Amino acid sequence: MSDFYSSSHRSLQDTFDTRRLADALQKNVVRTTLADMHRRFISASDFFFLSTVDHNGYPTVSYKGGFPGFVRVLDEATLAFPIYDGNGMFYSAGNVQDTAKVALLFMDFQQPRRLRMHGTAAVSENDDLMPEYPEAQLIVRVTLASIFTNCARYIHGHRREEASPFVPRQGAETPVPEWKRVDYLQENLPQGDKEKAMRSGETITEAEYRKGFWKGL
Repeated sequence: MSDFYSSSHRSLQDTFDTRRLADALQKNVVRTTLADMHRRFISASDFFFLSTVDHNGYPTVSYKGGFPGFVRVLDEATLAFPIYDGNGMFYSAGNVQDTAKVALLFMDFQQPRRLRMHGTAAVSENDDLMPEYPEAQLIVRVTLASIFTNCARYIHGHRREEASPFVPRQGAETPVPEWKRVDYLQENLPQGDKEKAMRSGETITEAEYRKGFWKGL
């Protein structure tokens, strides 16, 4: 990882006299394989933030959530996770197909800590792991290039309450998100979603949907 720091990183390190510190951290903290503590952290996590790069070179960040263990540690340098039903844009998945470069940020707000990873990813709808994730549309596999922990002093403490009712469960029907009932979207929904939306309730207006938007419906 001789190219872990760019000339811009080095310039800032020199400005604030942190080059020696940065080198020590790279030598002792940055890894190319997962340690046991990393595996435990990932396996216990029920969410993480995924950063991808689009076709215009812009980074985009997406929240990915599930039940603890939904991110699988396949070996010392490979992770896998599902893509569940979303808004139909497939922005993160499309970015993975286009540019492959990804970053993952795992956070623990209750016992403040965080874990960062960089790697290259591939997405598949025929992955062997598909049957293990109810309602998964795609599986993403990430080959890790660098893994490092960060100081957690600025992480705010938050209390976990409950898992989202929209996370797919084996043997249970996943509720339809309210936005799929918005009137102007009906003719644009995939047929399967259109039928589910009709069964879940009457169509609503954009204004009605916005009333519940900040409640996460």
